[in-house]
Amino acid sequence: MYSSETTKYLIHIHLEAEGVVEKPDVVGAIFGQTEGLLGDDLDLRDLQRTGRLGRIDVQVTSKKGETKGDVYIASSLDRAETAILAASFETIDRVGPCAARVRVESIEDIRISKRRQVAARAKELLMDTFEDGSIDSTLLIDEVRESMRMEKIGTVGEEKLPSGPNVLDSDAIIVVEGRADVLNLLRFGIKNAVAVEGSRIPRTIVDLCEKKTATVFFDGDRGGDLILRELLQVAEIDFVAYAPRGKSVEDLSRKEIVKALRNKIPADYIREEPVGEEGGERPAPLPSPASPGESEPGEEGSVSRKKKEPRIYHVPAGEKTGPRTLSEHLAEVKGQRTARFLSPEYAVLQEVELGEAERTLEKLDGNARGLVIDGEVTQKMIDRMVGKGFEYVAARGYRGVTKRPVSMKLLKIA
Repeated sequence: MYSSETTKYLIHIHLEAEGVVEKPDVVGAIFGQTEGLLGDDLDLRDLQRTGRLGRIDVQVTSKKGETKGDVYIASSLDRAETAILAASFETIDRVGPCAARVRVESIEDIRISKRRQVAARAKELLMDTFEDGSIDSTLLIDEVRESMRMEKIGTVGEEKLPSGPNVLDSDAIIVVEGRADVLNLLRFGIKNAVAVEGSRIPRTIVDLCEKKTATVFFDGDRGGDLILRELLQVAEIDFVAYAPRGKSVEDLSRKEIVKALRNKIPADYIREEPVGEEGGERPAPLPSPASPGESEPGEEGSVSRKKKEPRIYHVPAGEKTGPRTLSEHLAEVKGQRTARFLSPEYAVLQEVELGEAERTLEKLDGNARGLVIDGEVTQKMIDRMVGKGFEYVAARGYRGVTKRPVSMKLLKIA
């Protein structure tokens, strides 16, 4: 209807004719009855030819022998010229053979309409499209530090394994699965990580583990378990740290990484073979019932076991006592014929005698996440622990275990 680039004003005209007329009749009347009326400078044909006047848009309908409609004319003239031109249209008194009445209803400033549209759209963009522009100094500093750490990732060995910058110079290394794990550890300032990059253990990893204290830190899934088993067979691993079950090292937060590495356990406690193969696994022997300190002479000189009352500790919520890591619990329980139920923070929830372990397990309220027991664990106990959300169990042996749970770690007290 009009050129959006040059139009300033839009003239709205209402037309009524006493008879049936069509669009060409209306256009002809406009040109014919205004020709020469305003002089050469405002001649309609010249104005259209030079682009200062837009196309004449006619919308009319006929009904019961009368024609009514609207005419729209776009103008790029100034305000005064547009007003004069609009007034000249009201001099039209005939359209074709019919008498007609023409009235200018309004002159719309297109720029005002555009400004309204711009303002409305700008409000939408301001509310919905702009990202939060607030400045968080802490986030800004962290981003800069992270980019610096990311640039420091390098490679080591003939296999070009992704590694932190301190792998060769450090006395200890952390073996992870992939490049993304190395990057995530670098984010939090851990610079001595090296990636295996696949299920086949590279020779560089084997050589590094021989020379340095090696800690394995793999994802908490079956893939991580399988690579760990292979690594334990071909390399000298000192410690194993576990990511939370079902999580990847590359997705862990600083707190989760620190907690996992702090609670690493000696590799000697890791079971290299899966429990529950055909025929089951032979359980480790338990201490003799007549061990020193556990028996006393009877009235008739026979030897009988000293009966002990079950020892149960209830730790108030939020209170941490005793050992802080799983390794410390393993060392304390070994040879004591006791069982400890641990919280997610490795605090002792309950400690009982060996014979009370299964009964205590039945009564747990769901806060426990691990069991360290100086004795055997059966398939029934494992099934019950899985149902209560346990993440690991460390025992002297496993009896009759035919189903190894995917969601729980099975460790062995050496």
